[in-house]
Amino acid sequence: MKKIWNSLKEHVKADFDAKTYGFTAVFLVVIIAINYRINLERGIIDSYRGNSIRIFWYFLLYAFAYYGGVFIYTLCKKETSALRTPTFWLYSLFILGVLGLDGGFYAYNQWSKTLFDGQIYIFAFHCLSNLFSVLTVVLPFLLFYNLIEQQPSYFYGLRPQWFVVKPYLLLVVLMVPLISWASFQPDFLRSYPSYKGSNADEFFGVAPWVTTLFYEVCYGFDFCITEWLFRGFLTIGMARFLGRGVIIPMVVCYASLHFGKPLGETIGSIFGGYILGVLALQTRSIWGGIIVHVGVAWLMDLAAWLQKAEIY
Repeated sequence: MKKIWNSLKEHVKADFDAKTYGFTAVFLVVIIAINYRINLERGIIDSYRGNSIRIFWYFLLYAFAYYGGVFIYTLCKKETSALRTPTFWLYSLFILGVLGLDGGFYAYNQWSKTLFDGQIYIFAFHCLSNLFSVLTVVLPFLLFYNLIEQQPSYFYGLRPQWFVVKPYLLLVVLMVPLISWASFQPDFLRSYPSYKGSNADEFFGVAPWVTTLFYEVCYGFDFCITEWLFRGFLTIGMARFLGRGVIIPMVVCYASLHFGKPLGETIGSIFGGYILGVLALQTRSIWGGIIVHVGVAWLMDLAAWLQKAEIY
Protein backbone atom coordinates (compact mmCIF):
# COMPACT_ATOMS: atom_id res chain seq x y z
CA MET A 1 0.00 0.00 0.00
CA LYS A 2 2.89 2.33 0.78
CA LYS A 3 4.30 1.79 -2.71
CA ILE A 4 0.95 2.77 -4.25
CA TRP A 5 0.76 5.90 -2.11
CA ASN A 6 4.32 6.88 -2.98
CA SER A 7 3.66 6.37 -6.70
CA LEU A 8 0.63 8.65 -6.53
CA LYS A 9 2.49 11.33 -4.58
CA GLU A 10 5.39 11.23 -7.01
CA HIS A 11 3.11 11.61 -10.01
CA VAL A 12 1.02 14.42 -8.55
CA LYS A 13 4.12 16.30 -7.42
CA ALA A 14 5.65 16.11 -10.89
CA ASP A 15 2.48 16.63 -12.91
CA PHE A 16 0.06 18.85 -11.00
CA ASP A 17 -0.51 22.48 -11.78
CA ALA A 18 -3.68 24.40 -11.01
CA LYS A 19 -4.25 25.62 -14.56
CA THR A 20 -4.13 22.21 -16.26
CA TYR A 21 -6.11 20.37 -13.62
CA GLY A 22 -8.54 23.26 -13.27
CA PHE A 23 -9.38 23.38 -16.98
CA THR A 24 -9.66 19.59 -17.00
CA ALA A 25 -12.12 19.71 -14.10
CA VAL A 26 -14.23 22.33 -15.88
CA PHE A 27 -14.21 20.30 -19.09
CA LEU A 28 -15.31 17.20 -17.18
CA VAL A 29 -18.11 19.07 -15.43
CA VAL A 30 -19.38 20.43 -18.75
CA ILE A 31 -19.42 17.14 -20.67
CA ILE A 32 -20.87 15.21 -17.73
CA ALA A 33 -23.59 17.83 -17.24
CA ILE A 34 -24.46 17.77 -20.95
CA ASN A 35 -24.65 13.98 -21.00
CA TYR A 36 -27.01 13.70 -18.04
CA ARG A 37 -29.00 16.76 -19.09
CA ILE A 38 -29.87 15.49 -22.57
CA ASN A 39 -29.38 11.77 -21.83
CA LEU A 40 -26.75 11.68 -24.57
CA GLU A 41 -25.64 8.06 -24.42
CA ARG A 42 -28.75 6.18 -23.35
CA GLY A 43 -31.32 8.43 -25.02
CA ILE A 44 -29.60 9.52 -28.23
CA ILE A 45 -26.61 7.35 -29.17
CA ASP A 46 -28.18 4.09 -28.04
CA SER A 47 -31.33 4.84 -30.01
CA TYR A 48 -29.28 3.69 -33.02
CA ARG A 49 -28.79 0.14 -31.71
CA GLY A 50 -28.42 -2.23 -34.63
CA ASN A 51 -27.36 0.60 -36.96
CA SER A 52 -23.69 0.92 -37.88
CA ILE A 53 -23.92 4.70 -37.38
CA ARG A 54 -23.93 3.95 -33.64
CA ILE A 55 -20.27 2.95 -33.93
CA PHE A 56 -19.49 6.34 -35.48
CA TRP A 57 -21.38 8.22 -32.74
CA TYR A 58 -19.43 6.38 -30.05
CA PHE A 59 -16.21 7.18 -31.88
CA LEU A 60 -17.14 10.87 -31.88
CA LEU A 61 -18.03 10.76 -28.18
CA TYR A 62 -14.75 9.18 -27.14
CA ALA A 63 -12.71 11.27 -29.57
CA PHE A 64 -14.21 14.51 -28.26
CA ALA A 65 -13.48 13.49 -24.67
CA TYR A 66 -9.97 12.19 -25.37
CA TYR A 67 -8.73 14.96 -27.64
CA GLY A 68 -10.31 17.52 -25.34
CA GLY A 69 -8.10 16.18 -22.57
CA VAL A 70 -5.08 16.07 -24.88
CA PHE A 71 -5.50 19.68 -26.02
CA ILE A 72 -6.04 20.95 -22.49
CA TYR A 73 -2.93 19.19 -21.21
CA THR A 74 -0.59 19.95 -24.09
CA LEU A 75 -1.62 23.60 -24.44
CA CYS A 76 -1.56 24.34 -20.71
CA LYS A 77 1.80 22.62 -20.32
CA LYS A 78 3.06 24.09 -23.61
CA GLU A 79 4.16 20.61 -24.66
CA THR A 80 2.64 20.29 -28.12
CA SER A 81 5.28 18.15 -29.83
CA ALA A 82 3.01 15.09 -29.76
CA LEU A 83 0.41 16.94 -31.82
CA ARG A 84 2.98 17.31 -34.60
CA THR A 85 3.84 13.61 -34.57
CA PRO A 86 2.03 11.53 -37.23
CA THR A 87 2.34 8.33 -35.20
CA PHE A 88 0.51 9.98 -32.29
CA TRP A 89 -2.47 10.50 -34.57
CA LEU A 90 -2.17 6.98 -35.98
CA TYR A 91 -2.13 5.41 -32.52
CA SER A 92 -4.81 7.63 -31.03
CA LEU A 93 -7.19 7.27 -33.98
CA PHE A 94 -6.68 3.51 -33.88
CA ILE A 95 -7.59 3.18 -30.20
CA LEU A 96 -10.53 5.58 -30.54
CA GLY A 97 -11.72 3.56 -33.52
CA VAL A 98 -11.52 0.40 -31.42
CA LEU A 99 -13.43 2.11 -28.60
CA GLY A 100 -16.09 3.25 -31.06
CA LEU A 101 -16.40 -0.23 -32.54
CA ASP A 102 -16.57 -1.84 -29.12
CA GLY A 103 -19.13 0.67 -27.87
CA GLY A 104 -21.39 0.59 -30.91
CA PHE A 105 -21.20 -3.09 -31.84
CA TYR A 106 -24.58 -4.80 -31.43
CA ALA A 107 -24.47 -7.95 -33.56
CA TYR A 108 -24.41 -10.04 -30.39
CA ASN A 109 -28.10 -9.23 -29.99
CA GLN A 110 -28.92 -11.19 -33.14
CA TRP A 111 -26.50 -13.93 -32.14
CA SER A 112 -28.35 -14.26 -28.83
CA LYS A 113 -31.65 -14.66 -30.67
CA THR A 114 -30.34 -17.48 -32.86
CA LEU A 115 -28.36 -19.36 -30.18
CA PHE A 116 -30.44 -22.39 -29.13
CA ASP A 117 -33.26 -20.89 -31.23
CA GLY A 118 -33.53 -17.98 -28.82
CA GLN A 119 -34.69 -20.14 -25.93
CA ILE A 120 -32.10 -18.61 -23.60
CA TYR A 121 -32.02 -15.16 -25.18
CA ILE A 122 -31.65 -13.16 -21.96
CA PHE A 123 -28.80 -15.29 -20.65
CA ALA A 124 -27.05 -15.43 -24.03
CA PHE A 125 -27.41 -11.67 -24.47
CA HIS A 126 -25.87 -10.91 -21.08
CA CYS A 127 -22.95 -13.28 -21.67
CA LEU A 128 -22.23 -12.37 -25.29
CA SER A 129 -22.45 -8.65 -24.52
CA ASN A 130 -19.39 -9.18 -22.33
CA LEU A 131 -17.53 -11.58 -24.62
CA PHE A 132 -17.83 -9.96 -28.05
CA SER A 133 -14.77 -7.80 -27.30
CA VAL A 134 -12.71 -10.78 -28.45
CA LEU A 135 -13.64 -9.59 -31.95
CA THR A 136 -13.76 -5.83 -31.41
CA VAL A 137 -10.72 -5.38 -29.15
CA VAL A 138 -8.52 -8.48 -28.81
CA LEU A 139 -8.27 -9.18 -32.54
CA PRO A 140 -7.53 -5.54 -33.55
CA PHE A 141 -4.95 -5.27 -30.75
CA LEU A 142 -3.17 -8.43 -31.87
CA LEU A 143 -3.06 -7.21 -35.46
CA PHE A 144 -1.90 -3.72 -34.51
CA TYR A 145 0.75 -4.98 -32.11
CA ASN A 146 2.22 -7.45 -34.59
CA LEU A 147 1.95 -5.36 -37.75
CA ILE A 148 2.39 -1.73 -36.66
CA GLU A 149 3.78 -1.50 -33.12
CA GLN A 150 7.40 -0.37 -33.32
CA GLN A 151 8.40 -0.18 -29.67
CA PRO A 152 8.09 -2.73 -26.86
CA SER A 153 5.14 -1.78 -24.69
CA TYR A 154 4.91 -5.01 -22.70
CA PHE A 155 1.89 -5.88 -24.84
CA TYR A 156 0.09 -2.88 -23.40
CA GLY A 157 0.50 -3.96 -19.81
CA LEU A 158 -0.10 -7.70 -20.05
CA ARG A 159 3.60 -8.43 -19.53
CA PRO A 160 4.62 -6.14 -16.67
CA GLN A 161 8.05 -5.06 -15.52
CA TRP A 162 7.06 -5.70 -11.93
CA PHE A 163 3.83 -6.39 -10.13
CA VAL A 164 2.84 -6.92 -6.49
CA VAL A 165 -0.63 -8.31 -5.75
CA LYS A 166 -1.14 -7.45 -2.08
CA PRO A 167 -1.65 -3.64 -2.32
CA TYR A 168 -4.35 -4.05 -4.94
CA LEU A 169 -6.20 -6.64 -2.89
CA LEU A 170 -6.11 -4.18 0.00
CA LEU A 171 -7.63 -1.51 -2.25
CA VAL A 172 -10.51 -3.86 -3.02
CA VAL A 173 -11.04 -4.53 0.69
CA LEU A 174 -11.07 -0.79 1.39
CA MET A 175 -13.93 -0.43 -1.10
CA VAL A 176 -16.21 -2.78 0.86
CA PRO A 177 -17.67 -0.11 3.22
CA LEU A 178 -18.39 2.26 0.32
CA ILE A 179 -20.03 -0.48 -1.74
CA SER A 180 -22.05 -1.56 1.28
CA TRP A 181 -23.34 1.98 1.71
CA ALA A 182 -24.07 2.33 -2.02
CA SER A 183 -26.08 -0.89 -2.03
CA PHE A 184 -28.76 0.83 0.05
CA GLN A 185 -29.27 3.55 -2.57
CA PRO A 186 -32.22 3.19 -5.00
CA ASP A 187 -30.11 4.39 -7.94
CA PHE A 188 -27.60 1.62 -7.27
CA LEU A 189 -30.26 -1.07 -7.04
CA ARG A 190 -31.80 0.04 -10.33
CA SER A 191 -28.49 -0.75 -12.05
CA TYR A 192 -27.26 -3.75 -10.06
CA PRO A 193 -26.96 -6.67 -10.03
CA SER A 194 -25.94 -6.55 -13.67
CA TYR A 195 -27.52 -9.99 -14.22
CA LYS A 196 -30.93 -10.53 -12.66
CA GLY A 197 -31.47 -14.14 -13.61
CA SER A 198 -33.13 -15.95 -16.53
CA ASN A 199 -34.49 -19.33 -17.56
CA ALA A 200 -31.02 -20.61 -18.52
CA ASP A 201 -30.70 -22.75 -15.40
CA GLU A 202 -33.92 -24.59 -16.28
CA PHE A 203 -32.86 -24.94 -19.92
CA PHE A 204 -29.51 -26.49 -19.02
CA GLY A 205 -30.83 -28.37 -16.01
CA VAL A 206 -28.43 -26.81 -13.52
CA ALA A 207 -28.73 -24.84 -10.30
CA PRO A 208 -29.29 -21.07 -10.75
CA TRP A 209 -25.95 -20.27 -9.14
CA VAL A 210 -24.16 -22.13 -11.96
CA THR A 211 -25.51 -19.87 -14.70
CA THR A 212 -25.03 -16.82 -12.48
CA LEU A 213 -21.39 -17.79 -11.90
CA PHE A 214 -20.83 -18.33 -15.62
CA TYR A 215 -22.26 -14.89 -16.32
CA GLU A 216 -20.05 -13.29 -13.66
CA VAL A 217 -16.96 -14.80 -15.30
CA CYS A 218 -18.03 -13.23 -18.60
CA TYR A 219 -18.72 -9.98 -16.76
CA GLY A 220 -15.24 -10.04 -15.24
CA PHE A 221 -13.70 -10.62 -18.67
CA ASP A 222 -15.27 -7.40 -19.91
CA PHE A 223 -13.52 -5.44 -17.17
CA CYS A 224 -10.21 -7.04 -18.14
CA ILE A 225 -10.79 -5.67 -21.63
CA THR A 226 -11.61 -2.24 -20.21
CA GLU A 227 -8.32 -2.18 -18.32
CA TRP A 228 -6.45 -3.26 -21.44
CA LEU A 229 -8.04 -0.43 -23.40
CA PHE A 230 -7.64 2.40 -20.91
CA ARG A 231 -4.71 1.52 -18.67
CA GLY A 232 -3.06 -0.62 -21.34
CA PHE A 233 -3.19 1.15 -24.68
CA LEU A 234 -4.34 4.65 -23.69
CA THR A 235 -1.85 4.84 -20.81
CA ILE A 236 1.09 2.50 -21.35
CA GLY A 237 0.84 2.47 -25.15
CA MET A 238 0.48 6.25 -25.52
CA ALA A 239 3.09 7.21 -22.92
CA ARG A 240 5.79 7.40 -25.61
CA PHE A 241 4.01 10.44 -27.04
CA LEU A 242 2.66 12.22 -23.97
CA GLY A 243 4.76 10.97 -21.06
CA ARG A 244 2.99 11.72 -17.79
CA GLY A 245 0.44 13.61 -19.83
CA VAL A 246 -1.29 10.38 -20.85
CA ILE A 247 -3.23 10.30 -17.58
CA ILE A 248 -5.46 13.36 -18.05
CA PRO A 249 -6.81 12.46 -21.54
CA MET A 250 -7.28 8.84 -20.50
CA VAL A 251 -9.26 9.86 -17.41
CA VAL A 252 -11.55 12.19 -19.39
CA CYS A 253 -12.18 9.48 -21.99
CA TYR A 254 -12.70 6.90 -19.25
CA ALA A 255 -15.32 9.12 -17.60
CA SER A 256 -17.19 9.31 -20.91
CA LEU A 257 -17.26 5.50 -20.99
CA HIS A 258 -19.50 5.68 -17.90
CA PHE A 259 -22.07 8.08 -19.33
CA GLY A 260 -24.69 5.34 -19.35
CA LYS A 261 -24.10 4.62 -15.65
CA PRO A 262 -25.46 6.37 -12.54
CA LEU A 263 -23.93 9.82 -12.01
CA GLY A 264 -22.08 8.76 -8.87
CA GLU A 265 -20.36 5.98 -10.77
CA THR A 266 -19.25 8.37 -13.50
CA ILE A 267 -17.77 10.76 -10.95
CA GLY A 268 -16.08 7.88 -9.15
CA SER A 269 -14.55 6.69 -12.42
CA ILE A 270 -12.56 9.94 -12.62
CA PHE A 271 -10.74 9.26 -9.38
CA GLY A 272 -10.49 5.51 -9.93
CA GLY A 273 -9.23 5.99 -13.47
CA TYR A 274 -6.62 8.49 -12.31
CA ILE A 275 -5.27 6.20 -9.59
CA LEU A 276 -5.19 3.09 -11.77
CA GLY A 277 -3.68 5.06 -14.64
CA VAL A 278 -0.82 6.37 -12.52
CA LEU A 279 -0.10 2.89 -11.19
CA ALA A 280 -0.18 1.38 -14.69
CA LEU A 281 2.21 4.06 -15.90
CA GLN A 282 4.60 3.36 -13.03
CA THR A 283 4.53 -0.44 -13.25
CA ARG A 284 3.82 -0.88 -16.97
CA SER A 285 1.21 -3.38 -15.80
CA ILE A 286 -2.58 -3.55 -16.01
CA TRP A 287 -2.90 -6.53 -13.68
CA GLY A 288 -3.36 -4.40 -10.58
CA GLY A 289 -6.15 -2.52 -12.31
CA ILE A 290 -7.74 -5.79 -13.35
CA ILE A 291 -7.73 -7.02 -9.74
CA VAL A 292 -9.30 -3.79 -8.47
CA HIS A 293 -11.78 -3.36 -11.32
CA VAL A 294 -13.02 -6.95 -11.42
CA GLY A 295 -13.01 -7.20 -7.63
CA VAL A 296 -15.10 -4.06 -7.19
CA ALA A 297 -17.49 -5.08 -9.99
CA TRP A 298 -18.10 -8.48 -8.42
CA LEU A 299 -18.53 -6.92 -4.97
CA MET A 300 -21.11 -4.50 -6.37
CA ASP A 301 -23.10 -7.34 -7.90
CA LEU A 302 -22.79 -9.35 -4.70
CA ALA A 303 -23.99 -6.42 -2.59
CA ALA A 304 -26.99 -5.95 -4.88
CA TRP A 305 -27.84 -9.65 -4.80
CA LEU A 306 -27.71 -9.61 -1.01
CA GLN A 307 -29.92 -6.53 -0.85
CA LYS A 308 -32.48 -8.14 -3.11
CA ALA A 309 -32.22 -11.46 -1.29
CA GLU A 310 -31.73 -13.35 -4.53
CA ILE A 311 -28.65 -15.34 -3.61
CA TYR A 312 -29.26 -18.99 -4.34
